[in-house]
Amino acid sequence: MLFGTGNKSMKKASKNKRGSGSDRVRAGKQQGKDAMRDAKSETAVSPATDSGNRWTFLTNHAHVLIVLHREPSIVLREVALKVGITERAVQRIIQDLEEEGFVKREKIGRRNHYEVLTEQPLRHPIEKHKSIGDLLNLVSE
Repeated sequence: MLFGTGNKSMKKASKNKRGSGSDRVRAGKQQGKDAMRDAKSETAVSPATDSGNRWTFLTNHAHVLIVLHREPSIVLREVALKVGITERAVQRIIQDLEEEGFVKREKIGRRNHYEVLTEQPLRHPIEKHKSIGDLLNLVSE
């Protein structure tokens, strides 16, 4: 019987070890969320989520496009902070915009310079009669 009791305590000990590892992962994720929240609060432009809104009329793709048009040499970290999304999400959005011909990227030294191709039509059938430039002019006024 002593052997069986010891075996149970060994199982409990191994479970505790696994639990502490997952606790560390959870704590790391929380630290990342805290850091992102702190970084967001330092931005001049507050994302819609900070104001309590759950949705906006424009997509994150449109928001990234607007920021790149206003500041063509901005670093992705700053774009992410202004839009209120992760840097990785900004990378994916810029890749989408480049692949579809809405943005051209030029490497200048160690930085990127982005050119928004304003003559391109908007993608949705309801908006195809308008260009990216029309949208940018509308939100820039």
